[in-house]
Amino acid sequence: MRQVALGAGLVAAGALGVGWAITRRLTAPSTRRYNLTVREVENDGDGRLIVLDRTHLTAAEGVYNLWFEDGAWVQLSADVLDRGPTLIARRVTKTALGLTLRAGDRVSWSGIYYATPNDAGLHAHDITIDTPAGPAPAWRIDGDRPTSMWAIHIHGLGSVRAGTLRGVLAATERGYTSLVISYRADGEGPRVGDGRSTLGFTEADDAAAAIEYAMRHGARQVVLFGWSMGAAIALQLAHHPSYRRSIAGLVLDSPVLDWTEVIKANCVRSGLPAAAGSLAIPWLTLRPLAHMVGMPDRIPLRSFDWTVRAELTAPTLILHGTHDDSVPIRLSQALRDSRPSLVSLEVFEAGHTLSWNTDPDRWQSAVIAWLAAHVPS
Repeated sequence: MRQVALGAGLVAAGALGVGWAITRRLTAPSTRRYNLTVREVENDGDGRLIVLDRTHLTAAEGVYNLWFEDGAWVQLSADVLDRGPTLIARRVTKTALGLTLRAGDRVSWSGIYYATPNDAGLHAHDITIDTPAGPAPAWRIDGDRPTSMWAIHIHGLGSVRAGTLRGVLAATERGYTSLVISYRADGEGPRVGDGRSTLGFTEADDAAAAIEYAMRHGARQVVLFGWSMGAAIALQLAHHPSYRRSIAGLVLDSPVLDWTEVIKANCVRSGLPAAAGSLAIPWLTLRPLAHMVGMPDRIPLRSFDWTVRAELTAPTLILHGTHDDSVPIRLSQALRDSRPSLVSLEVFEAGHTLSWNTDPDRWQSAVIAWLAAHVPS
C-alpha cells in the first residue's frame, strides 16, 4: 500500500512538473528563433534567389519574409523553385537597406512581411500611448482626410506590432486612421515584472488605452483588428461595457477563441499528447500556482472561451487557415455556426496568421468588402 501511495505521489508530482513547464514556456517572453541557414545565394537574369532547406514552411505558397540575426530582412516572392529533394529556392523581391546576402547566414522564416510602415508604403507618426503598465510606442497612420472611424491593430503572442501592418493596408484603403500598438511584455511595450504574458488578460488594459486615445483624438467608433492572441484581446474589449458602444466591428485573423483548446493544440504541435495541455490549466487559473510560475495574477481562462459565450454583439469577420496547427480552425467554424448573423468566416489554405501571406489580394479584398457591408463609413 505504501508503494502504491508513493507511486501515486510520483505521478502527481510529475504531472505538476509537466504543467509548470508548459505554463512557463507558454507565458515566457518571446525570442525569435533563427533556425534556418541560407545554403546558397543565386543570381539569374531576373535577380537573386535564396536557397533554403525544404520544409513545409519554406515550400509554402505565398509571400514571406526572412529575418536575419542583425535585424535585417528579405522579402520573398511566391515563386518556389525546386533544387532537388531537400532544397528549394525563393526569389528575393526586396531587402533591407545595406544587406549583403551570404551563404551560411542564419535566418528566421516569418509571415511578418513588412518591418516598418514605410516598407508597406504607409506614412506613420511615432506616438506614445499612456497605458496602465506605462508608455507604449505605437504608429499612427492617417488616411488622406480626417475620419471619425479608426482602426486599432493588435498583434498576437510572440509577435510584434509590425506583423499587423498587413491588415493596416485594408484599413487605409477604407480611409480609416490606424493605430498600430504595442503592449506590456511584447518586447516593445512596457515591461512588467519578469515580462511574462498573461495571454491577453492584462494586455487588454493597454489596448483599451489605445481606444481611449482614438476617442480623444477624433474617433467616433473603432474597428479592432486582432491577430491570434490579439483577437482574444479584441473580444475582451468588445464585451467590456466601457468600450462596447465604441467598437463598430472586429476583424480577427486566426483568433484565439478558447485558450484551453489552443494550449492542447500546441502541445500536440510540440510532440506531447493533447491531454498534457490540461496540466497547465491550474498553473494559469489558481493564484498561488500562477505566482509560482512568475505571473502577477491568475488568468480567468473561462472568460476567453468565446465558443460558448453568448455576449458577442459586434459584427465580426474571421480569417483563418485550414492548416493552422496552433489555433484550430474548428473553433472559428463553431463560433460562425453559433452566430451566423453576426460572424462571417473567410477560409484560406494557410497556417497560423498566414492567410494574408498565401493570398494578399484575396485577404485584402475580403476585408474591404466586409467593412463596406458591415461598418458604416
